[in-house]
Parts: sequence; C-alpha cells; structure tokens
Amino acid sequence: MLKIERTSNGRIVLTLSGRIEIEDLSELQRLLDLESSDQQIVLNLRDVTLVDRDAVKFLVGCQAKGIQIENCPSYVNEWIEQERAGLRRSKVSERPSTKRNQG
Repeated sequence: MLKIERTSNGRIVLTLSGRIEIEDLSELQRLLDLESSDQQIVLNLRDVTLVDRDAVKFLVGCQAKGIQIENCPSYVNEWIEQERAGLRRSKVSERPSTKRNQG
C-alpha cells in the first residue's frame, strides 16, 4: 500500500511511503497533474520499501519531465539508471542507419 503526503514550502513535495506498484501509478499521476506547472515538484522516496518495474519506469518518466526525486533507496536508484540506459540503447537502435551500401 502506498501512502502519499503532500507538503508545500516554495516547492511541492510528495512524500511516498510503502510500496509503489502499478495500481498506485494512476493516482500518483493524477496528483502530479493537479499541481501547477510553474512550481518545482519533488518526490521524496525516503520511506519507500518496494517498487515494481512499472513504478521504476514511471519514476524515469517523472525525471524526464523535470520532477526531482529525493532520498531514493539505492536499489531503486540503480534500477532507474539501468532503465535509463536501456532506453538510451533502444533509442540508438531505432535511429536509421546513415551508412550507404557501397557496391
């Protein structure tokens, strides 16, 4: 179960506690969508105990949108880095080849 606590002090901080699983992501996204786009948003993961792969992909997407992640457990941080590396590899492999056939 995921618990979300919102605080605001010049920036919006959503402190997440417990497990972040696929069934929690739509609610978390809804809360993020409610926030003003001109304020810095932070996800504080200090009390997160478990994440699934969908949650990691969600966090990668959050970072890509400029949302900061603080107090991220080291295993989650490593998983995020692996997911990012995988995305970079897949984007490179999707690029059209610039080599021309010679012959």
